[in-house]
Amino acid sequence: MFDIGFAELVLIFIVGLLVLGPERLPTAIRTLSLWLGRLRRSFTAIRDEIEREIGADDIKRQLHNESIMSNLKETGDSVKDSFKSVENEFRDTQEQFKSLEYDISDVVKPPLQPATPDKPAPPTTKSVDEQER
Repeated sequence: MFDIGFAELVLIFIVGLLVLGPERLPTAIRTLSLWLGRLRRSFTAIRDEIEREIGADDIKRQLHNESIMSNLKETGDSVKDSFKSVENEFRDTQEQFKSLEYDISDVVKPPLQPATPDKPAPPTTKSVDEQER
């Protein structure tokens, strides 16, 4: 936690022994260890609470994202349905135009051309000379 090595710990012990003396040093160490334990537990509790809050924030964010995704899916489905209905209407209109085209082609037919014989027909009228005879 404080990143204190063995050499630093021995140095602190020697300074404490010189300053406090041998009678009060064990009591001071006990008190110091109690305070360090409380401090460590407090830091652990704070860290756990922050992790829970972050976890709760993640859950809230995830729920928010899921609600957005469900709204997006519903919107996508409604757009697909609208597109399908427009497509069906287009096909119906296309079929109506096809049937109208057939109706118009039945009504408006090109004029019939007179049949032309392959061989010229023999003259049916007799010439004036033949009638006189």
